Amino acid sequence: MFGVSRVAFRTARGGPTGDAFVSRKHRRFDDLPEGATVGTSSLRRRAQVLNRRPDLKLVDLRGNIDTRLRKLDEQDLDAIVLAEAGLVRLGVADRITEILDPSWMLPAVGQGAIGLECRADDTETKRVVSALRCPETFARVLAERAMLYALGGGCLVPIGTTSKVLDGVLTVRGAVLSPDGKRRIVGTHSGLATAPLAVGQELAAMLLAEGADELLKT
Repeated sequence: MFGVSRVAFRTARGGPTGDAFVSRKHRRFDDLPEGATVGTSSLRRRAQVLNRRPDLKLVDLRGNIDTRLRKLDEQDLDAIVLAEAGLVRLGVADRITEILDPSWMLPAVGQGAIGLECRADDTETKRVVSALRCPETFARVLAERAMLYALGGGCLVPIGTTSKVLDGVLTVRGAVLSPDGKRRIVGTHSGLATAPLAVGQELAAMLLAEGADELLKT
C-alpha cells in the first residue's frame, strides 16, 4: 500500500467554519416565534437548537444544498440550518440570514476545512499540494479530530467543536449533548499548537470527567 501525505487548509485562511441560519421570514434565530419549524438533517445541529430553544419543531431536511433551499419554500419552513462553508463555496452566501453564534452552535469537527492527500512517493504532486498547506488549520483539525476520537464519537453523536491558534497557542472548545438537547457538557482547553493531538485528547478527558460518556451512550 502506498504511503499517504496529507494537508489541510481553509479558504481565506480561517473561514468559513460556522453554521448558517437561512430564513425568508425571520432576520435572526432569536426572532423565531414559539413552535416555529426548522429544518436540518444534522443531529449535532438538532441537539444544539433544542438546547437553546426546546419549543421549536425540528424536521429532517435531506438532499444537496439547492434541494434544501428549495424545500425551505416548498415546505413553508420558518428556517433551515446549513454549513456556512457549503453556501459560500457554491456562491449562494447571499441566502445566509445569520451566522449562528458559535458560543452555543459549535461547528462539526473540521467543518470548513478542505483536506487533500496524495501518495507520499509522488514528489511533484506532494510539492504542489504542500504549497496549499495551512499549518494553523492543520493543527486545528488534528486537535478537533483527536478530541472526537478520544470521545469515541462519530457523525451520529451530537458533538461540536471550535478552535483557534493565537501566538502559537491552540485553544479548542468542545461540547457533547444528549440527542434531545436537554443535557450539554462543554469545555475549553489550550496548549501548544505544535502538540495538537495532546490538546484534543486532554480536552476529551476533561469532557469525559464531566460525564460526557453518559451522553455518548444515549
